Amino acid sequence: MSGRYVIHLPVTAPDLARATMLGRTAGRALAFLAHVEPGGITVSAEDNQGVRHWVFCDRRLDGGRRCVLRADHETPCTPRLPR
Repeated sequence: MSGRYVIHLPVTAPDLARATMLGRTAGRALAFLAHVEPGGITVSAEDNQGVRHWVFCDRRLDGGRRCVLRADHETPCTPRLPR
């Protein structure tokens, strides 16, 4: 058996845009927990769960941090949210 397990928590949204927004919100809200990996958050249609859409960019940046912006952002990557 693997030493890691993944929690699948179904949360519904009316469309892809709102699903990704909810995924980003949940990821940022739980990012303080050491075992939460926001960069791995994906969303999918309920009846087509094999096709997943990334929520965060998650590119590695200098210093080992990861980009925290949405998956298809057009601005430069950043390790922190702009204020």
